[in-house]
Amino acid sequence: MAELVFFSGTMDCGKSTLALQVDHNHRVQGRRGLLFTRFDRSGEAVVSSRIGLARPALEVAEDTDLWDEVSRRHRERRVDYVVCDEAQFYSPEQVEQLARLVDDLGVDVFAFGITSDFRTRLFPGSARLIELADRVQVPQVEALCWCGSRATHNARTVDGVMVVAGEQVVVGDVAQAEGTLDVGPVGTIAYEVLCRRHHVRRLTAAVAAAAGEAAAGAAGAVVDVRGERLSGASVPAAPR
Repeated sequence: MAELVFFSGTMDCGKSTLALQVDHNHRVQGRRGLLFTRFDRSGEAVVSSRIGLARPALEVAEDTDLWDEVSRRHRERRVDYVVCDEAQFYSPEQVEQLARLVDDLGVDVFAFGITSDFRTRLFPGSARLIELADRVQVPQVEALCWCGSRATHNARTVDGVMVVAGEQVVVGDVAQAEGTLDVGPVGTIAYEVLCRRHHVRRLTAAVAAAAGEAAAGAAGAVVDVRGERLSGASVPAAPR
């Protein structure tokens, strides 16, 4: 029986890699499928992973009707499955269209996406997938916070400062450095994954590193009564 399965997690947990693997596994068994994506990091009409894998795909636009798109192709040539990457960017209506493909056409749908945004709020597409999916699965590969704990939250920084307010989706130039978006007046946006504790404290890897260097510098320095640093010197005994 066909299913709607949602593979959900943070960034860096291998969702796109798994999407490409699922597509490969079904194709080699002779099944016919379609690969969809939206706002991939490498540009339009491609599913790409952080480890260098990539495959052409169909780009989902705001007005794409996935029921019409897949059912039309299904009439011309049977479609056995659909793989949908970056599904957090799909609209709730498009997710409902995916569910209809499962129920009315018997097409397996495998959706992959981030559960919540940098504000810890559910993406509308992900929320609808959680509501409608036959199964919700967490990828086996765990993303890690800089502290080594399991990462559970996505963080956004603007010019190096973590923010918890702003537009949910920001689209920038895909030719820019991996993990960053220079969006003009907004600033340079970057993302990283954190455990809940460090997300709540807004303690990113850069902030933690800076704090560590400051602490190390303070511990290694000796300061005399005039406030002058005495590198490598011993503290003179106080007069009795």
